Amino acid sequence: MNPIAWLFDAQLVIGDQVILWREIVGNAFGLASALGGLRRKVWAWPVGIIGNALLFTVFLGAVFGTPNPVNLLGQAARQVMFIIVSIYGWIQWSRNRHGDASAPAVTPRWATGRERILLAVLLVGGTLALTPVFRALGSFEPVWADAWIFVGSLLATWGMARGWTEFWLIWVAVDIVGVPLLLSAGYYASALLYLFYGVFTLIGFVTWMRVQRRADAERTPAAS
Repeated sequence: MNPIAWLFDAQLVIGDQVILWREIVGNAFGLASALGGLRRKVWAWPVGIIGNALLFTVFLGAVFGTPNPVNLLGQAARQVMFIIVSIYGWIQWSRNRHGDASAPAVTPRWATGRERILLAVLLVGGTLALTPVFRALGSFEPVWADAWIFVGSLLATWGMARGWTEFWLIWVAVDIVGVPLLLSAGYYASALLYLFYGVFTLIGFVTWMRVQRRADAERTPAAS
């Protein structure tokens, strides 16, 4: 059988639950991308794009004829958004290395006060603006949660590309809403990843914060 055709149709049956293998594989690529982001490696971006492409087909269940007929439009749309923003992040991090392939692709920093306000306004305002749009398109209830996940994911990915340490905390806010939404919609593999990723993002936040403190200390002249 064609490997691509097999991946598209293969299913894992656990009791009365059916999980698509491409949901599992897509989330595995997402986890690998997160690990690469933690280590500030450029390869995190293309690896994540592969996972996004797989998950796009998963979250449009009714369109692709999958065992789960529930459409999560925000989840599907964010995979497209991820691909677009990941291309931007890929370019940004590649430029930051200045030809040194072994160097970390970004130096973490705190967002400025203005940038934090912008992130908060975009998160709340974007959720309010997209909720009626997703509802009109027939997304799964509660639609605001789907919109929150979409906007939060966009801002977190953008923050990662910019090197803002706070982007990890935005992921935490996404995961808190994402786990119950995915469980209620029957996307168990993705919900499990979100649960694990919630813990992982806290580790990532602490790791980047420590890297940032070391970098700040190295830039500060030693006291005479």
